Amino acid sequence: MLQQFLEGDLRALARAITLIESADPRADELLISLRQQRQTSSSLVIGMTGAPGAGKSTLTDALISQCRSKGARVAVLCIDPSSPFSGGAILGDRIRMGRHYQDQGVFVRSMASRGALGGLAKTTVGVLGLLEAFGFEFIFLETVGVGQSEVDIASVADHTVVVLTPAGGDAVQAFKAGIMEIADVFTINKADLPGADRLMREIRAAQELGAHDENTWFAPILQTIGSEKEGIAELLEAIQNHRNHLGSEGLRLRRLERARFELNAAIQELARTRAKNTESSLLEQISLGVVTAREVALQVLGFQNLD
Repeated sequence: MLQQFLEGDLRALARAITLIESADPRADELLISLRQQRQTSSSLVIGMTGAPGAGKSTLTDALISQCRSKGARVAVLCIDPSSPFSGGAILGDRIRMGRHYQDQGVFVRSMASRGALGGLAKTTVGVLGLLEAFGFEFIFLETVGVGQSEVDIASVADHTVVVLTPAGGDAVQAFKAGIMEIADVFTINKADLPGADRLMREIRAAQELGAHDENTWFAPILQTIGSEKEGIAELLEAIQNHRNHLGSEGLRLRRLERARFELNAAIQELARTRAKNTESSLLEQISLGVVTAREVALQVLGFQNLD
């Protein structure tokens, strides 16, 4: 499979992603084998995030067409929310990108969040490493529909696009949302709806209130209509401008932040597994107040203390 992967076989890529999603022990060996390809990758990893119904999938579909018109190969990784009751996921974002299925230069994969918070799945970074090693020029990472605090995308993507709509509520509600602080580019999608110009003015005014100097990157605010492909070329240009602003050092720092996120995710998953297997007698002691949850956590994780 590794040889087929290196030869550019899309089916080998799909099988490799399945290994990572299923936590197969061979997945780590595969990622290590592809380390050199990942390190030399020049892929633009673009995070698309925003509230449910903002039009992220439709906008991503239009961006795919724009990238393909330039001859670039494109990968899309869509994260869909898992049901807290059944555990299932619809994985329906690919429906809006169906016209690209026969294009060998486009690869689209949906993943379930499987209970992970923050808008991404716990295996996202591993899958992202495969897509980079495969040699895609553009990789779009679409989060689940987020609220006010799901900002993991900023730790994973090289460039974060926050998708807003004119009907997203008043300015106060919008500006207290954590996702407003992570944007490298703002796009007001469905800009043909009333209120688009007002929202643009409000975002620009809010940006000027923050501390800044001559080196501060002010996230450009664009208007798009994804269903009509309006403003898509300008959006892609703004992303490229941010890449130029980052430079090699800025990009290196962002990749270090991605590694930190990957490490945190691995630690949390190990801790979650140990917590799930905690003896009922220890849980009983916590319930009766004999010990604190912190004391049991230290014991379960094998620490004497965390001071």
